[in-house]
Amino acid sequence: MIEVTEATATAGALDRLSNEGVSIWLDDLSRKRIASGNLAELVATKNVVGVTTNPSIFQAAIGSGEGYEDQLADLAVRGVTVDEAVRMMTTADVRAAADILHTVYTATDGRDGRVSIEVDPRLAHHTAATVAEAKQLAWLVDRPNVMIKIPATRAGLPAITEVVGLGISVNVTLIFSLERYREVVDAYLAGLEKAAAKGLDLSTIHSVASFFVSRVDSEIDKRLTALGTDEALGLKGRAALANARLAYEACEKAFAGDRWNALAGAGANRQRPLWASTGVKDPAYKDTLYVDDLVAPGTVNTMPEATLDATADHGDITGDTVTGGYARARADLAAVEALGISYDEVVTRLEDEGVAKFAVAWQDLLDAVTKSLMSKGVDAE
Repeated sequence: MIEVTEATATAGALDRLSNEGVSIWLDDLSRKRIASGNLAELVATKNVVGVTTNPSIFQAAIGSGEGYEDQLADLAVRGVTVDEAVRMMTTADVRAAADILHTVYTATDGRDGRVSIEVDPRLAHHTAATVAEAKQLAWLVDRPNVMIKIPATRAGLPAITEVVGLGISVNVTLIFSLERYREVVDAYLAGLEKAAAKGLDLSTIHSVASFFVSRVDSEIDKRLTALGTDEALGLKGRAALANARLAYEACEKAFAGDRWNALAGAGANRQRPLWASTGVKDPAYKDTLYVDDLVAPGTVNTMPEATLDATADHGDITGDTVTGGYARARADLAAVEALGISYDEVVTRLEDEGVAKFAVAWQDLLDAVTKSLMSKGVDAE
């Protein structure tokens, strides 16, 4: 009889998740994580096959200064602007992480082994500037397994098409609504068609659509709590899962039919739904809720390390928990709407707040780096 140790139990939940067709990506990156070997260890022992970053992650990592002292000193001596300093540091981290994950990238034919870096969030409402920034980031990182993150704002949609049309792989971020998600898929398909018209190899282009989860519950639960009725309180913790499950249904429908089949025949890769913001914010909920209940083939779940560890320790991975739940998902969202909580108003608010929060985090990062450069005797412009 094989003894079930803590180590084998730990590996079990993550292995089961991977075997269900879910790619596990880490939602965090720092110079310390790279230099210490921690990222490589997570790849080797905890099924991590990708990394996502965002302005808040970089603000936390670089804002502390830990691990960046030598590079900051060099940048200060060169007299670079604060914007250039931040981009040199963030792209260096992404480049190093991409190198660590390159074996995964090769083994999965480019499907995984990806590291994402976001365009300047201050450009979220400027299409041409977003495209230019995406091209610059791809050039700066200079790794085939980089993904450029573009927010799914109204201005971001045509930028997605243009960037994909250039052959650059894209992680579309800050998706909250089903309508916007369908527009994102359309923008991706249009980009593939542009790339095909240029004679580019479609098989080298990959994309994920980052559908945010926990923030939906946070906003809707707050409104349900304010109503306070038994019916309202009984719906808490259900809207985010319903929203994500219906996004997966929309994905299945979008990647079918003549338009997609023509692209697939030319070697195109399906854009995968990525579950983002999967750290549970309400302590009343199980800390693996947005992992256990969003298992479906051909998806990505990007987790903060605490959620990754919780899943490894006590995740309840019992098979596909998405595709059989569409009718229940529609009923849950309809019940919330029937109580006077507007779905459209909630998702619009969350998109606006998401863009604003990333812009604030980016400005905080710029301010912290400015102080570091000035402390070394350089007046950062």
